[in-house]
Amino acid sequence: MKELLSTTLGRLRAVAFMEGISLLLLLMVTMPLKYLVQVELPNEIVGMLHGFLFIGYVILVIIAKFEYKWSWWSMLLALAASVVPFGTFVADDMIFQKTTV
Repeated sequence: MKELLSTTLGRLRAVAFMEGISLLLLLMVTMPLKYLVQVELPNEIVGMLHGFLFIGYVILVIIAKFEYKWSWWSMLLALAASVVPFGTFVADDMIFQKTTV
């Protein structure tokens, strides 16, 4: 685990996974709780966590673009993946795992 977080790419992959999970939790668990049974606290907590993870993901994608000399297209695809459910998991498979450190 320590080796995973020692590089920008490793940190990006870890944050991408957590960001993807937080988006799914937000959409599939806390939003229905908020709007179907009026329980708002889980949505506030997961929403704030997701916001922090999203910002971290965007920053790490921009850093990785320059550090690993990604094309602008790869960077835009990685950024677009952050707003689509399961997108960060696809980006990990299609972009992040294929990046050579």
